[in-house]
Amino acid sequence: MAQYIADRRDVEFVLYEQLEAEKLTKLEQYSDLNKKAFDMVVNEARNFAIKEILPTYAEGDKNPVRYENGRVIAPPSFKRPLELFRDGEWIALSEDPEIGGQGLPILIAQAAREYLIGANFAFAAYAVLGHGTGKMIELYGTDLQKKMFLKNLYTGKWAGTMVLTEANAGSDLGALTTTATKNPDGTYNITGNKIFITNGDQDLTENIIHPVLARIEGAPAGTRGISLFIVPKFWVNEDGSIGEYNDVACTGIEEKMGLHGSPTCSLAFGSKGKCRGLLLGEENKGIRVMFHMMNEARLGVGLQGLNHGSSAYLYAVNYARERLQGKELEKMMDADAPQTAIIRHPDVRRMLMWMKAHVDGMRSFIYYVGYLFDMEQCAKTPEEAERWKGLIDLLTPLVKAYCTDRGYDVCVQAMQVYGGYGYTKEYPVEQLTRDCKIASIYEGTNGIQAMDLLGRKLGMKKGAVVMEFLGEIQKTIAVAKNIEELADMAAKLEAAVNRFGETAMHIGKTAMSAEFKTAFANAYPFMEAMGDLIMAWMHLWRATIAVPKLKTLAGGLDAAVIAEKAEKNKDVAFYDGLYKTATYYINSILPVTLGRMNAVFATTDAVVTMGEKSFGGI
Repeated sequence: MAQYIADRRDVEFVLYEQLEAEKLTKLEQYSDLNKKAFDMVVNEARNFAIKEILPTYAEGDKNPVRYENGRVIAPPSFKRPLELFRDGEWIALSEDPEIGGQGLPILIAQAAREYLIGANFAFAAYAVLGHGTGKMIELYGTDLQKKMFLKNLYTGKWAGTMVLTEANAGSDLGALTTTATKNPDGTYNITGNKIFITNGDQDLTENIIHPVLARIEGAPAGTRGISLFIVPKFWVNEDGSIGEYNDVACTGIEEKMGLHGSPTCSLAFGSKGKCRGLLLGEENKGIRVMFHMMNEARLGVGLQGLNHGSSAYLYAVNYARERLQGKELEKMMDADAPQTAIIRHPDVRRMLMWMKAHVDGMRSFIYYVGYLFDMEQCAKTPEEAERWKGLIDLLTPLVKAYCTDRGYDVCVQAMQVYGGYGYTKEYPVEQLTRDCKIASIYEGTNGIQAMDLLGRKLGMKKGAVVMEFLGEIQKTIAVAKNIEELADMAAKLEAAVNRFGETAMHIGKTAMSAEFKTAFANAYPFMEAMGDLIMAWMHLWRATIAVPKLKTLAGGLDAAVIAEKAEKNKDVAFYDGLYKTATYYINSILPVTLGRMNAVFATTDAVVTMGEKSFGGI
C-alpha cells in the first residue's frame, strides 16, 4: 500500500539527486548526521505511516468525530496510532532535541511528513498543530512560558490550535471582538466566541493550549490593536502542573464536506467569566506573532495539497493498470480483440501524465522551499540569511495556493480515471477529493494568497527578490542548454521566464496606479502563471539530472532501446519517466501558461466595472 501515499523512488530522487540533501551534513548544524540517519528517519516514517496511520484513513471517515454533551470524542481508531506517534517523536522533527525535537534538517522533515501527514491528515493534525503553537512560544515567549509549555507541546503530551476566526471576523481579523482584561497578577481575562477551530476540543490529550487573538481593552482598532494570548483548556501552573478547568467550552462542531475525523469547533472563552490567558509577546503585536504560525501552517497546507494529489494519482495509476475496458485503438474493428487495460487508452494516459507532472513538480517545489529554510537557518552572514528568507517569503503564497489548487485538480482527474466507480465511496479517490478541498480555503483563501503575492511580495526590495527567483531558474536553463536533448526545452522555458518578467512588471505597475482594482482582479491568474512557471522549472531541473543518467544506462535516448531496458531496469523506467514528463509539461502546459500571461497583460476592467445587479440572481 506504500504507493498510495507517495512515490518512494521520487521522494529519494528529490532528496538526494535534485536537492543533494547529503550536503547538509557538511554544515555545522547537521555535522553529526549522515545519509544513513536521513534514510532511517524517512524509511521509518514511511513504515509507520503505512502500518499504523493509513488504516485509520477510511475508518475515521466512516466513524467520525462526535460531539456529545459538550464534549468532542475523536475516532476511536486514532488513539493507539497517536500514542505511537508521540512515542516515535514525530511531532517536532526539526527542533532542538533538548526541547523534544529530533534536530533534523527541515528538508528531511518535509519528506518524513509527506508520509506521516499524507497517510491521514485528519489524524496527524491532532499531533502536529501543537508544533506551531510551541514554535510561537519558543520564539516569542518568556523563559517561564517556554518552561511551562514547550516540551509538552513538542512531545505531543499536550495539543495546540490556532484561534483566530469569529463569525464576523474571518479573513478580516481586524474586526474581531474577543476581549482581554488585565488582572493584578499579570494574567488576562479572556471573553469571546471563536469558530472554525481545528481540533479546538478532543479527548486524545490531557490538555489543549490555545493561542487566541483578542483585543485588550482600550487598544487601537483594526489589526494594530490585536494581541495574542496563551489560553490553556486547563490552567497550567508555573511548575508545569495542570490546574483547574479554564472556562474554555466547545459549543459544537461543524458538519463538513470532508476531514470527518477532525473536529472543527466553535469555542466560547469565558462564558462563566473564569477564562484566563497569558500574553504572548508584546501588547498589540499579536498579528506579527500569529503570522509566524500561519506561514508555517501555509507551508503545511501546501503539503496537504501534494499529499492528497499524490495518493489520488497513485491510486488512479494502479486502477488504470488493472481495469479492463474497451480495445486497443488499432484493434477497434476487430470483434475478437480482447479488452485492454485502460492505461493503454491515449486519453487516460493524458490524464495520468497531467497528474504525474503536477504531483512530481509539487514535490520538488515544496521540498525546495524546505531546503531554503535550512539554508536560512545555516546562513553564515545576515545578508545570506536575508537572501534565503526573501525567496521563502516570495514562494510561501505559491506553495499554499498553487499546490492546494493543483492537488485538488489532481484528485478530480483521478476520479475521472475511475469513471463512475470514482464517484462512489467504494474507492478512495472520492474521500481524497472531499478531504483535499478545504486546503484551498483555510489558512487564508487562495485568492488572498494571490493578493498577498501581488500586493506585498512582488515588490519586496523593489523587485530584487523576484529577480533573484528568476535568476535561480536561469541557472537551470544554463545547465539544460548544454544538454543537447534539453536545449529546445530550455529555450522555451527561457522565453516564458522573460515573458513572466514583463508580466510581473506590468501587473506591478498597474497595482500602483489608479487601476489597482483591475490589477487585483488579475492577481489569481498571475499567481497561477507563476506557479506554472515554477513547475516547468522543476521539471527542467529534474530532466537535467535524468537525461545524462538515462543516456548512461540505456546508451542513448532511442525510444525502442529504452522501452526494452525499462522492462528489466527500474532506474531506466524512472529516469525515462522524468524526461518524458518534462517534455510533456514544457511542450503541452507551458504554452497555456503563456496564454495566462497574455490574459494578465490585457488587464480588462470588466470584472471591477460591471454593476452589482448585472451579475444577476436578483
